[in-house]
Parts: sequence; C-alpha cells; structure tokens
Amino acid sequence: MEDDNSDETARWVEAQNKITFTYLENIPQRNAIKERLTEIWDYEKVSAPFKRGEKYYFYKNEGLQNQSVLYSSDELRGEEKVILDPNTFSEDGTVALSGTYFNHEGNLLGYAKSIGGSDWKEFYIKDLSTGEDRKDHLQWIKFSGMAWAGDGFYYSRYPKPEEGGELDASNENAKVYYHQLGTEQKMDNLIFS
Repeated sequence: MEDDNSDETARWVEAQNKITFTYLENIPQRNAIKERLTEIWDYEKVSAPFKRGEKYYFYKNEGLQNQSVLYSSDELRGEEKVILDPNTFSEDGTVALSGTYFNHEGNLLGYAKSIGGSDWKEFYIKDLSTGEDRKDHLQWIKFSGMAWAGDGFYYSRYPKPEEGGELDASNENAKVYYHQLGTEQKMDNLIFS
C-alpha cells in the first residue's frame, strides 16, 4: 500500500468503494436527502464586488454550478460580462480555479488552475482588454500566489517531480522566481533559493 500506483492499492480501493457505495445506495432516505439538499442549494450566490483598475468584479454562482464565475462591470449595477468561467476548464469538472491575481493597473488577470484536487497549480495570464490568454503558462507551483511587480510577478515553485511522482513527491526545495511576462518559464530569474 506504500505505492499508490500499484495493482494491490488499486484493488484495495476498488474493494473499499464497492463496500461503501453498496452501503450508501441502500440507505432508504438517501434520494430524499439528496433531493432536499439540491433544492436548498439551488439559489443565486453573489460575492461582494471589488474594484481593480476602472472596473468592478464579483463572483456569481447561478445556483448549482460547480464553481462560481468571475464577472466584471463598468458600474456597480451595470451590465455584467463573464471574465473567467472555471466550469469550462474541463468537461468532467476536475479542473478548478484555485486563485486570481489582478495586476496593479487592472488590465491583466493572473489565475491558477488545479487539476483533480491536487495542490499543484498552473498559472495563466488573461489580457482583460482582449479577453484572451497570453502565452504565459507556469507549472510546478504549490502554496504560492502571484506578487505583481513591473512587467511580471514573483512566485514560488518546486523542482519538477520525476515522471509518475507528481502526486507523491515531497515538498522540498521551493524557490522564489520572477517571471517576466511573455517569456518561457525556464527563463524565469531565481530570486531566492
């Protein structure tokens, strides 16, 4: 069981799931509870607005969306425009929005995606004037945000784990880097080791 990718571990997980789901499926009130929870969670949820640059931003969930959507508006009660919808990141819902970071001018949005509930993040940059993602794509990030400065930002990352060890590699040797916008991650300047 030490190897989470072994056949033995997979068989154990499958057996545990079979026992668990058989038990849960036989609870007489299960469907009624599920229906009631769905009913009481199905309402619009809106965050407090915040201003970045010349626009107001807020998160909104129509009711049963897996993740809230980031919107913008020119005025507090103005027309809403979708900026980032994390529900479109993957068909199966396993990719989540795990952070948003506006630059000081409010014209760029850094955002982080996490896949499958992992702590690993990947950073992307959206140009808010065009609505398009820039080519910047950073990987092997955990427990870090973006600290905007000049034409880039500071962040910390870990060394790339060995193939197949992404989910069980130890979190050692994080380093702080500066990423210059428009460059590849391998060109990032090491700031602190």
